[in-house]
Amino acid sequence: MTTATPVTPETSAHALTKKRRIAFASFVDENYLPGFLVLLRSLALSNPGVCEDFVVLHDDLKPSSVARIRALHPRIVLHRVDAGHYDSYVKGDQDNYLVRKAYFILDVFRLRDYDTVITLDTDMVVLGDLGELLALREGLAAVPQFFYGQHKLNSGLLVIQREYLSDAFCARLDEVGRSGGYELDKHDQGILNAVLDGDFVRLDTRYNFVKRRLSGDLPVPDGTAILHFTGRHKPWQGGEAGYQQAEERWREFELSDAEFHAAYLARGGTLHHDLLVHYGTPHVRRTGDVEAARKVAAAHIAAGEYQDAVDLLAGVRIPLDEAWPHEVFGHALMSVSRYPEAKTRLLLATAAPNRAATAYARLAQMAWVQGDNAEALRYATAGLTVDPTHRSSRLWAQRAAAVPAQEQGAAEDQLAHVAFYMDRQGNAGDKLLPETVRLAFGPDTTSRRWHSVHAHRLFDRAALERVNARRGLVIGGGGLFIPDTMPNGNSAWQWNVPDEHLRGIDVPVMVFAVGFNAFDGQSYRARRFNESLRLLVEKSAFFGLRNHGSIDRVRSLLPSELHDRVVFQPCPTTVMRRLVAGWSDPAYREDTVLLNAAYDRAGLRFGHDYGHFLAEMAKAVRAIGAHTEVRCVAHSLDDERIAFDLRREHGISLPVIPMYDFDNDAIRETYAKTKLVIGMRGHAGMIPFGVGTPIVSLISHPKMAYFLKDVERPEWGVSVHERNLSEVLTERALDILDHHDRTVADVHDRQELLWKATQENAARIRTILGR
Repeated sequence: MTTATPVTPETSAHALTKKRRIAFASFVDENYLPGFLVLLRSLALSNPGVCEDFVVLHDDLKPSSVARIRALHPRIVLHRVDAGHYDSYVKGDQDNYLVRKAYFILDVFRLRDYDTVITLDTDMVVLGDLGELLALREGLAAVPQFFYGQHKLNSGLLVIQREYLSDAFCARLDEVGRSGGYELDKHDQGILNAVLDGDFVRLDTRYNFVKRRLSGDLPVPDGTAILHFTGRHKPWQGGEAGYQQAEERWREFELSDAEFHAAYLARGGTLHHDLLVHYGTPHVRRTGDVEAARKVAAAHIAAGEYQDAVDLLAGVRIPLDEAWPHEVFGHALMSVSRYPEAKTRLLLATAAPNRAATAYARLAQMAWVQGDNAEALRYATAGLTVDPTHRSSRLWAQRAAAVPAQEQGAAEDQLAHVAFYMDRQGNAGDKLLPETVRLAFGPDTTSRRWHSVHAHRLFDRAALERVNARRGLVIGGGGLFIPDTMPNGNSAWQWNVPDEHLRGIDVPVMVFAVGFNAFDGQSYRARRFNESLRLLVEKSAFFGLRNHGSIDRVRSLLPSELHDRVVFQPCPTTVMRRLVAGWSDPAYREDTVLLNAAYDRAGLRFGHDYGHFLAEMAKAVRAIGAHTEVRCVAHSLDDERIAFDLRREHGISLPVIPMYDFDNDAIRETYAKTKLVIGMRGHAGMIPFGVGTPIVSLISHPKMAYFLKDVERPEWGVSVHERNLSEVLTERALDILDHHDRTVADVHDRQELLWKATQENAARIRTILGR
């Protein structure tokens, strides 16, 4: 059992990444239910790419009403207000329920599960983009009242941040409410205005445009984002004379479920996965609409819900000449390893010129996965014939045409090695990783001692026989436990291994420095993954994960009797100074700071905060750049986006280091000779750390927080969602640069924790292998 560090990190993804949790909220009763249903439809149709929790505060809604609400939104959270709490609020007729309920929206300040809450009155209708409200991060924001000037807010729309969702602020509300020290303009509104006394963030009137401004049947101004039907006469109660044009805007969203579903599916732009599935699934079942089925299935695939996509498309009749749905169906089928059926669908898709290149690329990928390089090359070439610029076809052509290196060693002298072997212009961290894992077993990383098994190729009976002819099998490292990188239905993680063939391995199995790599908000196909994981742990003579966060996550999926088999094995990239033969620390470092940002699964990384992140990074780059030159280091092509965005949005130009084109020695050398790396990718932290270079991690994924807790230096990381990101990042970076020798020595000291664990595990593995 290894004893590198006693630290057990917090494994809640949100607690580690600090990604903002946002919710909408409304108080709803039976009288205002028709208005609320229109509000929900208008929110979805006006902001089709937005889906956050919607908290429904209520006193006593009927079950049938709750069902109608849930039918219109997939993330409804019911919150029953403590009505008695407001009996002590003294203004008005407390025996009048209509008076008492005016206080109930104040219960929103008692919510504790969110960082930002946006309240919407049930007599509102959303007409425009709410992106600006979702991006707000400070204060309590509202539109000033129409009749009373800038000092008082209109409480119909509030954007409330974490500091107001607190016991302290609720105590202030209670104090004013019970004392009666507020004006009776509107009960909750009066209390808020008395407490805030004008101290709120002013929003433009477009976000709470009150009906009274349209008296005389004026049209609703262009650009209005939220129209508020204040007053006694509501549109669902017959309306009010003099406001016909305004009420026509409200009635645009008075739709049946069928009309609403069809309207949402007809929206252009980005449609949110949760909404698209929630509305699209019943629409497809009701109508058999093939194009709608394709959209919903594509959303399932993008979220890693491959079986759901298969099930949906299997229930509709796709005409032979509908290429795009066949292509999506083929993609879903290959993702659950139903290869013959997938091939049929993809071949049908090749008939359409606009889908042929993508279909051929998927056929090439599938052939390669099944070990048929010749067929893979044939399909990839066909894709390039259709579209010579098609990147995916080109990549599969290169992979299929690559000539495997001639193995130099005898099978009995080799270890088989399952890993993700990266292409030449692939992710730099993944490129370096297989060689570094092998260095942990000895200095010879060549085929004299190693037999390569690509994790993404189907582990068939022939592969099983080749592995069983070796001394043992090493699996790792890297984040192999992730559901959506080269998905398959055999294991539901990156190694495409059927249970039958995993059981058939009769040499020692060593899982080495693998990570549980799910993002905040990402899930696995639980049953298949759990079954494969349990079998893998049972088969393994050594099962080492690269951080304690992954250990906790994996143990939670296993029966208790298997927990002790899961031990700590740091990623070997973190101890490279100890592994690379002849390594010497640099005598001189360039006066540079290298900056890395990652953009795969950007929605999961940034949520609504990318604009904030970019603006804060611009300020930090300017401040750090006044001290030391900042350069962008790109592990993959997509990583260059930060350089483009900083220049376009903030006028900052950074040199770009294309590390995706580097060989392993150049990757190590580049990181070893800089003074500091500010990195978002896991290996943009672990590799520089491993060669002795200080780091500050931009945390958008739990794995870097896991790593920093393992080395007992959480201060070397800052969340991309941090409100004061530029200030915190600049302070930490400049402190490292000003005390560089001390920090390098600390990096070396922290490495000793990881090196000790690696040495202990190496001794155990030598015993397993008998040498």
